[in-house]
Amino acid sequence: MTNQPIPTCGTHHTPKEWLPTTFEYREENISIRIPNVSAWVCPIDSEVSFTPATVDELMATVRELYDTAKRAKQRRSLLTEYIVSVA
Repeated sequence: MTNQPIPTCGTHHTPKEWLPTTFEYREENISIRIPNVSAWVCPIDSEVSFTPATVDELMATVRELYDTAKRAKQRRSLLTEYIVSVA
């Protein structure tokens, strides 16, 4: 969790909660899902806010995964879904 004040949902005016969520990105029929990303989440409608550091990490990760998936798609790989875990 960050040392910043707890953000408030702009729509519901309630404090957000620091929870794990799933980040999803889609482009050109390529879908990337990154589970268990900590973020500020509205308890009413689940609207998510990521910290700037998390956004930077997500963008770098998505770029790498997207490039890999695009190369696999171009070579018409029989493998169409990948699960990668870093411990």
